[in-house]
Amino acid sequence: MRRRIPSIESLTAFEASARHLSFTRAADALSLTQSAVSKQVAVLEDDLGVRLFNRIKKRISLTEAGQLYFRQVVDGLDRLERDTVSIMTHRGAGDVLELAVIPTFAARWLIPRLPDFQRSNPGITLNLTTRSDQFLFNDTVFDAAIHFGESVWPGATSTWLFGEEMIPVMSPALLRQQACEEPAALACFPLLHQSARHNAWRRWFETAGVTAVEAIGGPRFELFSLLAEAARAGLGVALVPRFLVLDELASGDLVAPFDIILTEDLAYYLACPESRQDRAAVQRFSGWLLAQAEMYRATHPADHSPELSPP
Repeated sequence: MRRRIPSIESLTAFEASARHLSFTRAADALSLTQSAVSKQVAVLEDDLGVRLFNRIKKRISLTEAGQLYFRQVVDGLDRLERDTVSIMTHRGAGDVLELAVIPTFAARWLIPRLPDFQRSNPGITLNLTTRSDQFLFNDTVFDAAIHFGESVWPGATSTWLFGEEMIPVMSPALLRQQACEEPAALACFPLLHQSARHNAWRRWFETAGVTAVEAIGGPRFELFSLLAEAARAGLGVALVPRFLVLDELASGDLVAPFDIILTEDLAYYLACPESRQDRAAVQRFSGWLLAQAEMYRATHPADHSPELSPP
């Protein structure tokens, strides 16, 4: 049975036109004429039986259907491009593993350990893409994901890696500016927040037995890596996972004024879709990652309290 798939020419013409919202700029990007691009889009609309663009004088805008189709086409073309580049690069040899990762976790914990994986698995190429939220594996190219949260992931098996303990950190220079003998004194400094953990400081102060403080105000940063850098620059006090700032604490770039820990109920997991668990590359990476996590827990038991152990 013949597949109902439009031509690559019409899809790329549509994608470029939707991205630029201009047939003329799309033509420049594709090294085609404006009439050729417009014709390809018209052919695609005829094939679909759906109007993708509103055409008002010399301006175009996406219809509601066009917006939906644009997102789908971009994902499909990106996937096709990655697969094409992959097979060109490896000429059919070896294996490629697509991994979704949390940005700061990948930069601070995973990537420094990857040379060991490469040495023991030279035939596997590991591609990392940052994704912070859960997604449906069937809609993506990913073979596995490392995420922070709960163990449940639809259509996938989640394996516990380790938990998380949050501590306050600041630059030594900032700490020298003001006496800080009691946990409540931290409220006198600018409090730096991670955008998704808006209640973290309030919970830390409650853990420290301090309730009459204002713990909501202060700059917010999307990534823990930005939060740590802001603290290192002296912008304020950051509440961060201890394992992400071990190097800075060891070097003295950051100091922990109090060793009062905010224990999170959530943890880091490796999620593998059920449909890809039998892939050799997935199994090799999974085995290696779990061994690395076990070694980390053994050398840093502070981040492996009984409350954070898997059920």
